[in-house]
Amino acid sequence: MDVETNGENTSNTPTENNSGSETGNSGSETGFRKFRSFRIPVKVGEEYDVKIEAMSKRGDAGVAKIEGMVIFVSNTKEGDEVKIKITRVGMGYAIADVVQQ
Repeated sequence: MDVETNGENTSNTPTENNSGSETGNSGSETGFRKFRSFRIPVKVGEEYDVKIEAMSKRGDAGVAKIEGMVIFVSNTKEGDEVKIKITRVGMGYAIADVVQQ
C-alpha cells in the first residue's frame, strides 16, 4: 500500500546523499575493529626452542616470542632457554608448557 508523503522519505533506509551513517561518518566506519590478517606462526602440539624474554604482567608465566607472536610459558623465568610445546593458540598469543629445560 503506497502512502503519499509530499516527497519526504519516511523509510529508515539511508537516502542516496546520506553516506550510510546517521552520524555523518563515512560508510566504512562501523564502530567495529577491522579484521587484520595475522599469520599464526605456531600450531597446537608443535615444539620450539625459545628463550624467555620477560615475565607476564601477572608474574605467573614467562614470555617468549616466535616470529613476533607472544607465547606464555608457565614455570619459567626471564633468561631461561627451554623447549616448549604449544598447548593453546589464541588471537595474537599462545600458551605453552615446558618440555625440557
